[in-house]
Parts: sequence; structure tokens; C-alpha cells
Amino acid sequence: MFRSPTMSFLVRRLTQLGEVRVRYFNSSNYSNMSFPSQKSLPGPTATTETSFQDECNGQPMRPEKNAGGVQERRIGENVSRKDKVNFLVNTLLDIKDSKEAVYGALDAWVAWEQNFPIVSIKRALLALEKEQQWHRVVQVIKWMLSKGQGTTMGTYGQLIRALDMDHRAEEAHKIWERKIGMDLHSVPWQLCRQMISIYYRNNMLKSLVKLFKDLEAFDRKPPEKSIVQRVADAYEMLGLLEEKERVLEKYNDLFTGNESP
Repeated sequence: MFRSPTMSFLVRRLTQLGEVRVRYFNSSNYSNMSFPSQKSLPGPTATTETSFQDECNGQPMRPEKNAGGVQERRIGENVSRKDKVNFLVNTLLDIKDSKEAVYGALDAWVAWEQNFPIVSIKRALLALEKEQQWHRVVQVIKWMLSKGQGTTMGTYGQLIRALDMDHRAEEAHKIWERKIGMDLHSVPWQLCRQMISIYYRNNMLKSLVKLFKDLEAFDRKPPEKSIVQRVADAYEMLGLLEEKERVLEKYNDLFTGNESP
């Protein structure tokens, strides 16, 4: 079966990590552990041919079999979650900048998991954000969404922020329109404030005032004066001075010390 270079590399590295890691366990724990061999089948499981305990005892090595008579072990099962996340982050930082390469590495990384490792992916995203690898963050989130995973308001907010930091405000606007802005009744103000800031910084003033008017249509009051000030400035730059005065008067309490926490 054909295996891509990325897949082969990840299989080899996860196997090596697993073999190195088990050396730190006491010999008393060997009976409860099994170890991946270098020769593995492509797919979520891989076969091993020896019992490590027998090898340590100097006895002829015997295969361990499951109920079906075939021994199955997942590649990298002896590697901790932290090590797997670090391995993924390092791989994504070193890999060439192409969608095919990134998606291939991610596919290979999750191939050995029984369930989609959403928590590990989230940790990897946070690590990439700390490195300010915004383009890679966008790629990982889009890959995750293509798998039908992490389709939450928080994920889309994280994607929009990464797109903004990657200087892709227009694309962030399209994501907002398709995935979030259709029902502003339940969108957290944190995300609305984020999008208003993106519009403001990128001189997308018409989109800014439209978003604010849509929020007002749901009778949603802005929680802080900075939002109102950006809206008022946008109206002024668009030449809509009456609208500017209307907004400042309507939310005057936010400027007089009665601002909501």
C-alpha cells in the first residue's frame, strides 16, 4: 500500500518516541506494557511480534495475541499526550507552507487515534498562537472544520482572529457572514467586539455600521464605550453626522461612569 513521505516520517517518529519513552519505566511495569515494532501496518493499528518482557528475561520471544488471535497495538500509544502535541507543533513549524503538506501531516498524526483528539489539537493551536504562526493556525482550524470537528462559536472566533492577524480581513468577514453573523441574537458580545475592531482597523466602515445596526435591531446594548466610540467614528468618516449624534446620545450612560462591567 502506498504511503506518503509525510505519513512514513510520522509513523517512524512516533514509533521511536514510544520506544525511547518506555525506558524510563521500572522493570516491574513491563508486564502491563507492550511496544510498537518498527514494522507496522498503515492504519489506526499496527502489529508487534515480540513480548518485551520475554526479551528482558532472555527468554524466546513470543507474540501476544488478542481475542481474535492477532496482536494489535496503536503506533505511539506509549507516548504521552504532551509529547504528541509537542511533536505535532514541531512538525507543523518545520513543514513546508502548503495546504497539502499540512493536511497530510495532520491526517497522519490523527490516524493512530481511536477518537478525534480535539483537546490535543486545541493545545497545539495555543502553542502555534504563542509562536505567532497565524497562517498555520488558520490551516489547522480549517483542516479540523473539514473533518466536522470543533464547529463551535469559539473555534470560528479563533479562526477569525487568526485571519485578521494574518492580514486577511476580507476572508475573516466572509467567515463571519457565513457562520456567525446570520443570528446575532445569541452571538457573544466578545465576538461582536472583535469583529467591530477588525472592521475599524481595516477601514471596512460600512460593514462596521451594518453590524452595529443589526445588533441594535435585536435590542442588544453595547457593554462598553469603546464599541460606541468606534461606531460613532465610523459614522463620522462616512459623513453620517446625524447617526453619530444619535448613537452618542443613545448610549451616553456608557460615557458618564455607568458602564456595565
